[in-house]
Amino acid sequence: MPTENELLSAVDALLNQVDQNDLPPPAERKRLREAAELSQTQIAQALGTRREAVGNWETGKTEPRPPQRTAYAQLLKGLAARFPAPDSEAAPEPSVPKTFTAAPAPAPSAPIAPKAPARPATSTARPSSTSRRPGAKRAAKATTSTAAVVDPRFENGPLAVVDCEDGQVSAYCVGGLVLDVPAKSLPALVDWTLAEAKLGQARLHRNGRDADPVLVLTPSALERYGLPAALSDEDRRAGRLPDSHKVIKQIKKAELQLTQLGFGPWARIYRDPEGSRRRCVQVCIPSWNALDAREWDHKDDPQIPSMHPADLARYLGTYAQLVITPRGTASTTGLELMTALRPPTRAEKDETTGNFERAFNADALTAVYDVVECEVPDEHPVLKGRFERHHMRTPDQMLMEEPYDWCRPLTDDECRNPYLVAVDINMSFAAAANSLTVGLDGPTHLTNRPAFDPKLPGSWLVDLSHVDLARVKVNGRTVDADRLPSPFTPKGDRPVGPAWYATPTVAYAVELGFEVAPIEAYVRLQSGRYLDPWYNRLRDAYVTVMADLGVTTAMSGHEFLDAMACSKSTDPTMALLAKAIKATAKGGIGKLRQRNRGQVPYYEPWPALKRETWRPDIRAAVLASQRVGIHRKLMKTAATADLYPVAIGTDAIVYPSPGPSPLDVLPYTEEGKPVPGTFRLGVSPGMVKHQGTQTVLWAEAQFEEAGAVFNIANLIKNDPTAGEGE
Repeated sequence: MPTENELLSAVDALLNQVDQNDLPPPAERKRLREAAELSQTQIAQALGTRREAVGNWETGKTEPRPPQRTAYAQLLKGLAARFPAPDSEAAPEPSVPKTFTAAPAPAPSAPIAPKAPARPATSTARPSSTSRRPGAKRAAKATTSTAAVVDPRFENGPLAVVDCEDGQVSAYCVGGLVLDVPAKSLPALVDWTLAEAKLGQARLHRNGRDADPVLVLTPSALERYGLPAALSDEDRRAGRLPDSHKVIKQIKKAELQLTQLGFGPWARIYRDPEGSRRRCVQVCIPSWNALDAREWDHKDDPQIPSMHPADLARYLGTYAQLVITPRGTASTTGLELMTALRPPTRAEKDETTGNFERAFNADALTAVYDVVECEVPDEHPVLKGRFERHHMRTPDQMLMEEPYDWCRPLTDDECRNPYLVAVDINMSFAAAANSLTVGLDGPTHLTNRPAFDPKLPGSWLVDLSHVDLARVKVNGRTVDADRLPSPFTPKGDRPVGPAWYATPTVAYAVELGFEVAPIEAYVRLQSGRYLDPWYNRLRDAYVTVMADLGVTTAMSGHEFLDAMACSKSTDPTMALLAKAIKATAKGGIGKLRQRNRGQVPYYEPWPALKRETWRPDIRAAVLASQRVGIHRKLMKTAATADLYPVAIGTDAIVYPSPGPSPLDVLPYTEEGKPVPGTFRLGVSPGMVKHQGTQTVLWAEAQFEEAGAVFNIANLIKNDPTAGEGE
């Protein structure tokens, strides 16, 4: 007899088969979308697919497949009810609705909000519109928002920027919407947010939880609610207001609660849950450095302090829609995105009792496991008493998987080129995480010279000093090993003995054709592509924002360089958003091995160690994948075009060039296509853009002034405000 799961699977298969005939013809699909003023990009984002796929569905080239097919059918069914065909007897709707709530998706991704006005008019006169929600007003000159699939519980967006002008408190939301705020105190503002504001964001995974609403307080709002415009030196060191502050007393008197972190730049204020419903509001205060300029702004030319509330709402609200509601720093938010897309637990019904109990998801990080000595940083408690004070651990004692920091002198032939061109890899750490298999459970110690298995993520003690690049052939050609860095060390030096390496590094040695003989290893037997949904969401967010800035994936090399050159001036707010997305990707990987930042003494546990997501082995695997991925392209470029780099800084590669443009140096085929396997210009993660150009004479002057070879890759930037890496 078949089991219950087999029977349920058979029923699901029948339902999917029924779905195959549950869609209208392709032409009708397009008509319904256009009638609702929805773009193909909006549909694709809501269904978790690509815009091209939606276009193919509307032309009949392809048909949607589960699970998108069921959701797409439900969407079309709801649109058909609202927008019947012209020859139908049903009366047409009088106007296009502002929201669509017939088929709320578990993780809707709204499109980029329209650009907010430079300064809304101060008049509070209500526009003559029957579609206005009570207590709301539209910012003057705001462009009309297209309809988007939203959750009715959060119809006003994920967050609001609260501002006070002429005694009137207003909450600026995504899409130009402005809500009148009646609250006279901060506790009243929190209660209004929980009861009336309809702010928040639906969960990104069915087993996750909805995001709390975020209130961003401007300096005028801080003054209105009795908060200081800036923290004092003492409060800044403490990271919070003292408990004696009058606003803290108001919060306690209203029987609201604060987390243990207190009321700081990012504060959580909450009431006890009502059943399964959380009642929590996050408060973000930019003037208290809640939005670190190194991640959210331009460090040398900050924009957020002078940004109008409508623009700030557009900036942070669009980030929330495309990525996730901000949870603090971009690094913290990047880590939270991993958990939101791969929740550790789910509710599972106990068949004997009928009660729902907590169960763990097999594809997530679900527990804090024992650490491996070679994988942890120097201050970790497990190393207490292991080494003498100030001992520098060697490669056979510590896993040193880091990005490249390598530079070499130019040869005489290379000095005949007038220029040095630096290209930078888009979101290189995120791209390295794509399709990467990482460990999900605790370490298993393998001894007695175990055989290397590239399918087992972990750390391997192995001697790779015998790997000689001069013996490697690419397309039948060898390379000049002296002009390439070693793929096994961040400084590019050839290994001199046994050292700890992550699985991607050892696997690359095998790929090059060399034998490896591990001495011991710490591996994870349970593994998976934990970071794939995280990468996909960040990739889609970045590509979407860059398209809004005029840079698309379909551009040729010349078009791409021209578009990138003017992208930051096209829309400064969206340019900041692209920077924040990149910081989220880079910082999220770094948070996997968050170090002690002085919270506790050396060798004492710090708070991050209690997280399931404190996984230095996963960080090491990503960085190893990023470094060997660069080296793989370096080898291909050297073999096919006799082109060698002179410096690499994190993800910036510097080549001698006869001209100032990347098009003058990157190899192309006779048909004008990039040589397969080499660096390719483009906006997608893993492709490269122009970072900057300098002359060879400038480089020689730098070397002469420094008295030694140092890394010029970090100095060649056309944009001085660009951050290092990513």
